[in-house]
Amino acid sequence: MAEADKLNIDSIIQRLLEVKGSRPGKNVQLTENEIRGLCLKSREIFLSQPILLELEAPLKICESNYLFLGDYVDRGKQSLETICLLLAYKIKYPENFFLLRGNHECASINRIYGFYDECKRRYNIKLWKTFTDCFNCLPVAAIVDEKIFCCHGGLSPDLQSMEQVRRVMRPTDVPDQGLLCDLLWADPDKDVLGWGENDRGVSFTFGADVVTKFLHKHDMDLICRAHQILKPADKKLFYGSGGGMGSGRPVTPPRKAKK
Repeated sequence: MAEADKLNIDSIIQRLLEVKGSRPGKNVQLTENEIRGLCLKSREIFLSQPILLELEAPLKICESNYLFLGDYVDRGKQSLETICLLLAYKIKYPENFFLLRGNHECASINRIYGFYDECKRRYNIKLWKTFTDCFNCLPVAAIVDEKIFCCHGGLSPDLQSMEQVRRVMRPTDVPDQGLLCDLLWADPDKDVLGWGENDRGVSFTFGADVVTKFLHKHDMDLICRAHQILKPADKKLFYGSGGGMGSGRPVTPPRKAKK
């Protein structure tokens, strides 16, 4: 933990932000000790907080609190800069800055889709393994003001109570099936009734009836998730009677009119 104890978070953030406006792909070469320190310190914070976060609005899901929904790596040539900046902010503002796990915060996935190669090319494989240890400690879901359920992927046929999520032990890899897998991999499908096969070959798709049943059972108003790039017409899926599902955005929880 020596690296974590010696971190100058403000300096790291400043250097990472200095390239804003520069040509795309310009690297910020933090030292290996700085990156390792970011992983170790943020890992410690992730484990000190619940795997199912319970947050209050207003917050921005994506001036006060921030909630991000996963897939911070494998999304371009600067995954290292992106994840290091997010971890630095998490360390600087641990109670205001929250990161959920996406399906790419998993060794078997980012080993293939670019992050492993970026770490190997710019640093070494050992540093990639340090990131893996950190990712294995990320929370996987959040509830905002008791009314909005947030995760990267979607719902699971195994999810009967929130206590099941709270009981998931960390650190953990992402299994090939089951609750944790579905929270990171499942997709809504407006053409499906109930549960369906997922074209990704992992997890399930779920229909509007599943969303409505989930929201009613848990007395929630909305599911907010990521995992897909949607057309403008599909930004809100299943929105209407019984609740809805939306993409990441600034959120103030909807309030039911008082009777």
